Amino acid sequence: MPEPISAQAIDQLFTKARTYPGWLDKPVSDELLHKLYDLMKWGPTSANGSPARILFVKSSAAEERLLKCVMPLNADKIKAAPVTAIVAQDTEFYEHLPKLAPHADFRSYFAGNKSFAEATAFRNSSLQGAYLIMAARALGLDTGPMSGFDNAKVDEEFLKGNTWKSNFICNIGYGDPASLKPRLPRLTFDEACKII
Repeated sequence: MPEPISAQAIDQLFTKARTYPGWLDKPVSDELLHKLYDLMKWGPTSANGSPARILFVKSSAAEERLLKCVMPLNADKIKAAPVTAIVAQDTEFYEHLPKLAPHADFRSYFAGNKSFAEATAFRNSSLQGAYLIMAARALGLDTGPMSGFDNAKVDEEFLKGNTWKSNFICNIGYGDPASLKPRLPRLTFDEACKII
């Protein structure tokens, strides 16, 4: 039976982790991005479908293309971050189900049922995006997820010609503590939950 993780680990993953708007001038290696994916991929998804697809924007040329797609409020955040991940979903993720879930014919549930496949892809790629954030924190990285961008422009600029659609974007790197504002409140248990 698993034991609870340490208080320090809980702080790193949750209670002291922050969403960073500013970044230190410290690179994130390709090797670390591989480790990040190799950790996040273990989070559960429906039928093990794993619909998330991630483009790690690192080069100046790719960053310039991305900046054309974001709200002005987010441009400086992206310019300062060493990496921006475009978290997307593969709307035809089910084509990989014979490999990912060979014990059952899950592909048949999704093939030919576009609305079910798209809803499943969106929901589960969102979950995987959250796993990406937690995996980054576990590896000593900081994140800055955001949705202030034009999905259609991102899809046209980066995902044209395939079955991927953008979900959200997330800066990854080493956050600059000087960029943080006081932590915003959260809802209490009684405001957000019921036990029935």
